[in-house]
Amino acid sequence: MELSPIGKIHSPFKTKQDCPIQPVYAQEKRGKIEVFKEYADGLKDIELFTHIYILYLFDRAGDVELVRPTFLDDTPHGIYASRHPCRPNGIGLSIVRLDKVDENVLDIRGVDVLDGTPLLDIKPYVPKFDTIESASSGWIEDKSWRSKPSYRE
Repeated sequence: MELSPIGKIHSPFKTKQDCPIQPVYAQEKRGKIEVFKEYADGLKDIELFTHIYILYLFDRAGDVELVRPTFLDDTPHGIYASRHPCRPNGIGLSIVRLDKVDENVLDIRGVDVLDGTPLLDIKPYVPKFDTIESASSGWIEDKSWRSKPSYRE
């Protein structure tokens, strides 16, 4: 299997320690997505959506551990029961607000990735399809969301 980036994500975050762990902690943080010119035609009509999913590569994440403490809990959890970036395939997913499209550059808000992160794909967020009212938050349900959790290697 081979994946190739279709673009690059630009953000104000230069280090892992400065980077929010989820978009909820970065709602007003602005960034840009630069879609490589050869993929720019695929952006047709993207400006009609207010939010988009971005899939990207955790290219600077760190060592993979299948069971580890998370940003929200000192209790170890399986990597697939968390959103930790140190994963076997290192694929990240965020929902961001799309503010503006200028040719192959998307202005976004709610960015929670390191500057220069390789972009793998973009998909529109569609509330009619993407909202599941009965979804469970699992072990995260009883965790406090008041302060920004710190980054852990």
